[in-house]
Amino acid sequence: MIEFVFNFLQSLDSIWIYAVIFFVAYVENLFPPSPSDIMIVAGGYLVGVGKIDFVSALVIATMGSTAGFMTMYKIGDWFGLSIIEKGRLKFLPIERIHKVENWFRHYGYWLIVINRFLSGTRAIVGFFAGMSEVKFFPTAILCFVSALLWNGILLYFGTLLGENWKTIDSYLSTYSQVVTFIVVTGILVGLYFLLPKKNKMT
Repeated sequence: MIEFVFNFLQSLDSIWIYAVIFFVAYVENLFPPSPSDIMIVAGGYLVGVGKIDFVSALVIATMGSTAGFMTMYKIGDWFGLSIIEKGRLKFLPIERIHKVENWFRHYGYWLIVINRFLSGTRAIVGFFAGMSEVKFFPTAILCFVSALLWNGILLYFGTLLGENWKTIDSYLSTYSQVVTFIVVTGILVGLYFLLPKKNKMT
């Protein structure tokens, strides 16, 4: 599937390649998991063969990542509390959610800074950032910086690997699994300690 998309990408004019890079970077924040990272690596290969420009690809990919993250931020801002307070997430008691919100207001900016490196959890970070009502502009700036660094690394590896760019797919997959496991474990441990003491005693 990825090879088919890449071959299709190669057949396009540069303007449409940039459009695809923006689209996959945007959508990945809303419907994870998606192959945005490997497609940006493929974009790096296209930079290496002179099909597109590195700086343009980096800026466009970063704009797509930031726009997608901030869309998820606004979804969390507009609908997050109503979704939770109506009991649609029954496995998360409302009092625990409010404690997570308070924690996110204090420490969430650090999570936003590293969000692009947390493959598989980016949409969750954006959603909780919006629901916790952390400030819009600092969030957008930190998200942009995070995406700029991550996309720059992916594009660089794409240019470095050349025609072997697809070999990085397995490494990205392993990285995603390890990071997701660590993050989910950290969240579960954090939620456990956020439980009221009386619940821990029962």
